[in-house]
Amino acid sequence: MLADAGYTAWAPNLRGYGASSRPLGVENYHIDSLMDDVAALIDASGKQSVVLLAHDWGAIIAWQFAIEKRRPLHKLVICNVPYPALLERAARSGFAQIRKSWYVLFFQIPRLPEFLLGLRGARAIGEILRKSSSNVAMFPPEVTEVYQRNARQPGALTAMLNYYRALLRYRKAVAQRGTPVIEVPTLMIWGEDDVALTKESTYGTEQFVRDFRIRYLPRVSHWVQQEAPVEVNAMISAFLQDRPVPHVAWTMQLVESPQ
Repeated sequence: MLADAGYTAWAPNLRGYGASSRPLGVENYHIDSLMDDVAALIDASGKQSVVLLAHDWGAIIAWQFAIEKRRPLHKLVICNVPYPALLERAARSGFAQIRKSWYVLFFQIPRLPEFLLGLRGARAIGEILRKSSSNVAMFPPEVTEVYQRNARQPGALTAMLNYYRALLRYRKAVAQRGTPVIEVPTLMIWGEDDVALTKESTYGTEQFVRDFRIRYLPRVSHWVQQEAPVEVNAMISAFLQDRPVPHVAWTMQLVESPQ
């Protein structure tokens, strides 16, 4: 879709994932290091106009990247991760988000999470994907095996978990940098059945992003791009071409109750 629209698309593995490097130490997963990686990729591309598309941990990095204006961005697309200050507010204001985010605290324990997630060939990684999905058909064994195989690499699970460890360790220092309004035109795509993040954590994003639009996908989980690729691609395509971003068609469908 991106290539057809005339874009050069780069989809790199973040540090610690896939065949990327896995530096030791939690400090190497500080948000500044992760943003430096993105900045270096942009520099290496040689492109003058950049659109940042991001999901999950990529979206955490992308939000902060746009907040701090590490490099000029033409547009920003965020999938299923709220603006940092709103996630912090959600975690502080109610039990719903804390209940969903319990695993972040569990991941702070040394070595135990790696041991448990690595059992039986990292089978838990595949189970997490399937159990958190609203459409398990999109995560057949041949797909989840790719994730499990990557997790089985030496040091991979520790690298993945160090993202969460660094997130809490340096959270206050990063938050003190402030929350300036993002000027980059931004599209947020949100699967409403996210098991880790509440829909309420998206409310108020327009206060922090001057040119903002959001599209909710009912009956779609955190894995929006896997579960609704046609709808997500249509939204992104319209946004990049400055056309009205479509809403999901099935939000307008009503099912009559039997009489």
